[in-house]
Amino acid sequence: MHRSSSRPLTVTFTVKLAVAAALAIAPVALAQDAPPGEDGPSVTVYSSADPAGFDPTQFVAQQRQGFDPNAAWQVPGYGVVKEIRRVTLKAGRNELPFADVAEFIDPTTVSFTDLTDPTGTAVLEQNFQFDLVSPSKLLEKYVGREIGHETLKDGVPVAKITGKVLSVNQGQVVLQTADGLRFVSATDPGLRLPALPEGLISKPTLLWKLAADKPGEHRVRTTYQTAGMTWRADYNVVLNGTDTQADIGAWVTLMNLSGASYRNAKLKLVAGDVQKIRPQPAWGPPMMDAKPGQARTMGEEAGFEEKSFFEYHLYTLPRRTDVLQNTTQQITLFPSASGVNVEKVLVYYGLADAANWGFFGEPQTVREFGRQGNAKLDVYLRFKNAKDNHLGIPMPKGKVRVYKQDDADGTLEFVGEDLIDHTPRDEKVLVKLGQAFDVVGERTQTDFKIDTSRKTMQETFTIQLRNHKPTPVKVVVKENLYRWTNWEISAKSDEFTPVDARTIHFDVTVPPDGEKTLTYTVRYTW
Repeated sequence: MHRSSSRPLTVTFTVKLAVAAALAIAPVALAQDAPPGEDGPSVTVYSSADPAGFDPTQFVAQQRQGFDPNAAWQVPGYGVVKEIRRVTLKAGRNELPFADVAEFIDPTTVSFTDLTDPTGTAVLEQNFQFDLVSPSKLLEKYVGREIGHETLKDGVPVAKITGKVLSVNQGQVVLQTADGLRFVSATDPGLRLPALPEGLISKPTLLWKLAADKPGEHRVRTTYQTAGMTWRADYNVVLNGTDTQADIGAWVTLMNLSGASYRNAKLKLVAGDVQKIRPQPAWGPPMMDAKPGQARTMGEEAGFEEKSFFEYHLYTLPRRTDVLQNTTQQITLFPSASGVNVEKVLVYYGLADAANWGFFGEPQTVREFGRQGNAKLDVYLRFKNAKDNHLGIPMPKGKVRVYKQDDADGTLEFVGEDLIDHTPRDEKVLVKLGQAFDVVGERTQTDFKIDTSRKTMQETFTIQLRNHKPTPVKVVVKENLYRWTNWEISAKSDEFTPVDARTIHFDVTVPPDGEKTLTYTVRYTW
């Protein structure tokens, strides 16, 4: 906390310069000055970011346009900060301020532990002081007191007055001067303040009132949660010429808008759906947003060490790093995996609308129902996240971008992107890239019969796939049996695989520059 000095302090008051001057009064002592070893900060970042909608650049733009006081609370995630410092305490009552803490602390999460004398030091009271210096706060503190004002011409003072501040409201300062009332803009560069008012601080401060038995140097640990921190995973996949293997790399994009920097910090990331209750705004609906295992090193200094942690996964960077405020940074999640076996899969979903249909309460007996056709085939890339496939690493949810090299000039060209959810090891990853150009499909209802007295219904479909490529293609034909829950395939041209209670797949090969036709008949009873 800064108190006004008996020596006058001239402050040129503009929106930007006043804040800069106030912050210059008390430079932040960052964690790079902490003693070596285990002392210093440790930051664990939790993310609830949706890779589809979360874009760090929107927050970067907010910072460039001027500080948005609500920006940190909009960040989908939070950080848990743990820090060990060395402090000097006297026997008896002490006041211990920590000035270089996050601006968006949740005060209910703050804890303090004396590691040197845990039983002899007691916390009597803890306070989070957040009345930060700002242009408006500076002026409000001077209501009822005298300030100066200079009339400037080409930046040179040509007249000076003093007056008592009667009010600061609606961007105007009302001054009582010897010549009467003056109205001055709150951003007028001619305003002059004699000193930094008492009660304002330049950085958020945690203040503890302690009772200590043992005087001298103590190692103390503080922990708190702060808004304004999050991370997301990004994966880059580079296909070989035959689309059978790929190199896969992963990056972490870390963003810190917490209002504090953490120099030389231990960094951890938690992947998983960790429930966290957030305060509810009075005008809106509720908002919901972290079994120790054996650590697995993913490449020395190249990436994070991963281990299972409770029902989530914990990623620990094996080196210290700087987590700077108002910054996004990219860190390797794990080293690139080379030679990963992949498979390009074409999927024909002739009735794509059926994906959004639930089970109906009665049989759908209208002949025209479900006759809509789709000509496009979706293109997927599939691979197994297994150790014998050069992976086997729990993959946090994120965005997967796929590239392929153009042999003509050796450059990488973008071929599609998709989102993946948290994917454990030994599970398959399916990435949708787009839709095929040279392979098309056609789905036709060729027969429909219904016998209401016997409560039976029969429907036949013909599906034609046409391949205009000089190479054969494998296609998965997906069909939904949407009319009723009791069904059986009474006739078929190709074998199928049941996927769930109303979905079947046909795996077929379409010859080069050729066609493939399959048919099936389904019989419903109720």
